[in-house]
Amino acid sequence: MSENELIALTAVEAVEKLKKREITPVDLINAAEKRTDEVDGDINTMPIRFHAAAREMAKDIDARKGGARKPAAWLAGLPVGIKDLSHVAGQRTTMGGSPIYKDYVADHSSNDVANLLQNGAIPVGKLTSPEFGFNATTYSQLFGYTRNPWDTALSTAGSSGGPAAAVATGQVWAATGSDLGASIRTPASFCGIVGLRPSPGLVPRGPVSFSFTLLPVHGPMARNVKDTALMMDAMVGLRTSDPLSFAAPDVSYLAAAEKPEKPLRVAFSVDLGITSCDREIAEIVRQSARKLEAAGCIVEEIHPDFGDAIEIFHAIRGTGHIAGMAPLMEKHADLLTDEIKWSIETARKLGPDDIAKAERGRSSLQQRVAAFFETYDLLICPANVVPPFPVEWTTVKEHEGHKFERYIDWIAITFAITLTACPSLSVPCGFLKSGMPLGLQLVSRPRSEYTLFSQGKFFEDVMNLGAITPILPK
Repeated sequence: MSENELIALTAVEAVEKLKKREITPVDLINAAEKRTDEVDGDINTMPIRFHAAAREMAKDIDARKGGARKPAAWLAGLPVGIKDLSHVAGQRTTMGGSPIYKDYVADHSSNDVANLLQNGAIPVGKLTSPEFGFNATTYSQLFGYTRNPWDTALSTAGSSGGPAAAVATGQVWAATGSDLGASIRTPASFCGIVGLRPSPGLVPRGPVSFSFTLLPVHGPMARNVKDTALMMDAMVGLRTSDPLSFAAPDVSYLAAAEKPEKPLRVAFSVDLGITSCDREIAEIVRQSARKLEAAGCIVEEIHPDFGDAIEIFHAIRGTGHIAGMAPLMEKHADLLTDEIKWSIETARKLGPDDIAKAERGRSSLQQRVAAFFETYDLLICPANVVPPFPVEWTTVKEHEGHKFERYIDWIAITFAITLTACPSLSVPCGFLKSGMPLGLQLVSRPRSEYTLFSQGKFFEDVMNLGAITPILPK
């Protein structure tokens, strides 16, 4: 097969050919390296590359098969990209382009990467993130701006902007992402790919200094639902250094995605009652709901009460930033971004009663959402309420007359879902008049990833967009 034909394969197709020995891991690594050389100068997603080391790793890929968790998780030498917040042993990790870590070389692999290695993945490079994954756009002091391949004047969003753009352009077939407020879901939407924010603990994190928080998770990003399910199979599993992680389920997520299941009752909302939503985006959400209704689902415009979600999120996120970032603030304040310093300083103004109120509010919200899912199978809402914006913007301050109070409030539609611990799958649903892609969040009850992948594939089939990536930067 030619290199272009290899790039065009889905991850599922590539792994099937690897298992049948119709192609080799080195074939894919070479194709991926050539593609990166061709496109990455336009979008800036993979500043740290180790294709040569990947070719060496490919030599013993068969010997590693004995460590695979189960056959469904075996990737057989598939090249993948790793967001630059996770470690790959022996390779640079800059924690999203921070000057503090500009020369750091990891002596171990992070838990999510260790699971991938055990299951036959071959990392080929580190993908851009804002420093420490802190912002919802992808810019760093070391590496500059990552650009959207659909329009290189525009942002990828963040913080998993590098993984989203690299997958969309075919530099890798799948990638790791991480998500606290929006960081898998919104970049997936901006770049026309699929990304899952899983339930906390399903994909192990760390080891990290702040290991008991439920807000940040790691998850898969790929070109379609089946590829994302395949990547998920290879990422899950217990790692004892993550106290929240648990053993991988016996089910295969890819098997779920191969059996599309129609959700019976679907709720949808354009704003969850807490934010504004771009008029064109709102109409595409409603069109998607009508398509589901035409496909036989019972569809209703309704959502749980998220009225206090914004204040809850800021309080809980703020305490997490103090726990995770204060030591760096004390030693390296001059090397941290203004957004990081502002967030820590703002969080320090919270009193214990504020934090306790937020925790009580989060519990009440979770219970309301759990009760909601006793009636509804899915909640769908936008993965972004504003269209992709200029790459130089680090936030959205105002849109269609609505002013966002804080610098990340434009992602309230996603961080409200974070608070619920529900899995959320971002899947393309259409295009804006500008030609930019748009994704919807498909939200399901906690620990329901198997059903979510099955229903996500049904949704993908109903939207009938076909294979919209990989693309060349425009």
